[in-house]
Amino acid sequence: MDTSIAFHHLESPFPEGFLWGGAIAGNQCEGAWREGGKGPTVADVSRYKPGIDPRDYSAQHGITSEEIAQAMQTDDELMYPKRHGIDFYHRYREDIALFAEMGFKCLRVSIQWARIFPMGDEEEPNEAGLSFYENVFRTMREHGIEPLVTLHHYEMPLYLSNHYQGWYDRCLVDLFARFARVCFERYKGLVKYWITFNEIDSIFRHPYVTAGIVPDRFADANLEEVIYQAVHHQFVAAALATKELHEIDPDALMGCMITRTLTYPENCNPKNMLLSQRSNRENYFYSDVQVRGAYPAFIFDYWDKHGIDVRFEQGDEEILRCYPADFVSFSYYMSLVDSVDADDREKVCGNLATGVKNPYLDVSEWGWQIDPDGLRYALVDMYDRYQKPLFIVENGLGARDVVNHDGSIDDDYRIDYFRRHIRAIAEAIDDGVEVMGYTSWGCIDVVSTSTNQMSKRYGFIYVDLDDDGKGTYDRTRKKSFYWYRKVIETNGASLFSEDGGDER
Repeated sequence: MDTSIAFHHLESPFPEGFLWGGAIAGNQCEGAWREGGKGPTVADVSRYKPGIDPRDYSAQHGITSEEIAQAMQTDDELMYPKRHGIDFYHRYREDIALFAEMGFKCLRVSIQWARIFPMGDEEEPNEAGLSFYENVFRTMREHGIEPLVTLHHYEMPLYLSNHYQGWYDRCLVDLFARFARVCFERYKGLVKYWITFNEIDSIFRHPYVTAGIVPDRFADANLEEVIYQAVHHQFVAAALATKELHEIDPDALMGCMITRTLTYPENCNPKNMLLSQRSNRENYFYSDVQVRGAYPAFIFDYWDKHGIDVRFEQGDEEILRCYPADFVSFSYYMSLVDSVDADDREKVCGNLATGVKNPYLDVSEWGWQIDPDGLRYALVDMYDRYQKPLFIVENGLGARDVVNHDGSIDDDYRIDYFRRHIRAIAEAIDDGVEVMGYTSWGCIDVVSTSTNQMSKRYGFIYVDLDDDGKGTYDRTRKKSFYWYRKVIETNGASLFSEDGGDER
């Protein structure tokens, strides 16, 4: 049975004012890791590991205290590519002009905490960092692009990890509140849409980049308890940031953000149904707390059964209840499958998660299952659960691009990916879901979060830089650039024309 929706070719199912755009993160694009008074971040010690299977995320993301110390003894930018990024720090005007040429209504970026407070615990902010982001936001505004700004995107100050044990330390709640308050005061009127923590649920998948937690520093502790304590501190910090935002700029909105790791049962075996239900429930835990303002009962039950002691300070539960998120944002790249027979099934990986291979889906070179219908499913399910506006703030395809002799790049595979996923959003809107906008991930090629590669490209704009740090950094429009421009120009109607939105 075909459950897709047929739209008239002149109609757009997307609402007026839909926020079309793209997303990047400071640690992956800015570079200039020591310029403008910036301090080092956890991303600056994230090493490129050639020779390791890029699908082996534990090997890619694992880090030790010794490796961190070694990283900080060198200024090398080749093995630590997030230190150079794509030089957005110096080229942001050029890049924003290209985004405007595509017709972007919105651009998701992040503020690197260490540009504002180099160590994270200073009393006064760094003016050079504040000025840099102000210039970025003003440039976006000049081009008619609405900033969507993430405060904490895998780039916390390294000092806070080394000297405070990361988010395990309650002190970070107040330090983050200070950082957020400075940003809200400085950028009032420039930024309307904010996000607290990027993919807050990723703390169990990679506790270091998400929360500054180095496992070997907790050798005598229950690491699971440490991580739950850290995420509790992040929940409280997010609620306090929301409170600060509403007091400083009542017209602004704060969103929470999770990785939507949609999980299907392998089949209708009730045991598989229960497995997938548990996985989806665990995924929703992170947004439940931030949207509903309270912990779900099953978490307390789990802690009791496993002897996990998470410390709540007086007033924490009231803070969570009083300052929930205004909208729910999420990344969506793939779906997963659970099975009681998982040990005997072929596995796939994606976005630092592992599951049973779905025989009905194609898989990218990096093992990510491509499931546009899953995006529609996720949107409907999340909207029914929360009844708050949804914002898809990451979605995209990592692929190797080939530059033709004439300099052009024919990335039809990327166009096909986006066409199918954006159509799925339209179908969810027709199902009654309120969707604020869509910002594709890595709208310009950036250094990969998971593998620190440049060859894993997501962008509509090609950056001449390879995995070994060689290249001119020149920007080139891919075929998908022109395709997405047409989608935005027609507010999505071109997707339902006879040519499917192809740019001829």
